[in-house]
Amino acid sequence: MTPQREMAANADLRGAVFAPSPVITVTVEAVGEGTPEVHFHAGGQGLWVARMMHGLGVTVTLCAALGGEPGAVLQPLIEREGLELRDVASDSWNGAYVHDRREGARRVVAEASAAALNRHDLDALYSATLASGIDAGTCVLTGSEIEVVPADTYRRLANDLGHNAVEVVADLSGAQLAAVLEGGVQLVKLSHEEVVRDGYARSDTIDELVGAVHKLHAAGARDVVISRSGEPVLALLEERLLEAEIPELEVVDPRGTGDAMTGALAVARARHCSAEDTLRLAVAAGSLNATRHGLATGDREDVERLADDVRVHTLDQRAQAERRHR
Repeated sequence: MTPQREMAANADLRGAVFAPSPVITVTVEAVGEGTPEVHFHAGGQGLWVARMMHGLGVTVTLCAALGGEPGAVLQPLIEREGLELRDVASDSWNGAYVHDRREGARRVVAEASAAALNRHDLDALYSATLASGIDAGTCVLTGSEIEVVPADTYRRLANDLGHNAVEVVADLSGAQLAAVLEGGVQLVKLSHEEVVRDGYARSDTIDELVGAVHKLHAAGARDVVISRSGEPVLALLEERLLEAEIPELEVVDPRGTGDAMTGALAVARARHCSAEDTLRLAVAAGSLNATRHGLATGDREDVERLADDVRVHTLDQRAQAERRHR
């Protein structure tokens, strides 16, 4: 690591994460032939993004609504992660799931979805996120599988945070992505599956994804990062089209890889890293997470060491033409 990167990495940095409704995760694991282990954690996209940011040395404020019995259990679980919790007491219950992983692959035993927030809870959560984001200077907007908050909430947050000089990173899809693009956002991160599903590309070929990058930029994203399931990550950063190669590592569990990348992208923005170092850190965080059972986990020293080995290059028009003729 260069002296400049080391100095930036050791700075006292803060970040905020909008996580409208975290969930309780219960995972059953096999331990040899003995009694299985049962693990209880706070989870959900926002929590996993915040976990990686905290692991990389950032003080993180998690802005979330907690309600019902799941909410009461979630509060100490979130605080145990080392996160600063800015919670709103809600009338709506949080979600939960139980997964059995004793045979290796995850098997869903039970799932309970969260409920949508009412107007008063939404107002309180919006205010908490706005204040925390402005205080931190960097804010990540994460979504939920069901519409816990109206999609327009993301447009408003992106607009209000951006106008107050906050670096906004969004990991969203569907209507939530469309809303945040309308509000204007500094960086969006998507998977190639989301890009195709949301209609920005007809397929996951490199030419189609490059076209999608430019469409997303024109729609309101200053910078764009697209992960590609083991293929090189594609990005538009600082008006440059880049690719970052994924290290060859054996995958144990791919879940949480994208959230680890998003957390690392936010940390890189808080550190004011170059475009190349931003991609290196994100790819290293996602790759290392895939070798572990914990979602969006990884030791800071290990992530930053692996980042030094991630190769980043410019994807120019000549390279694209060579790809098409292979």
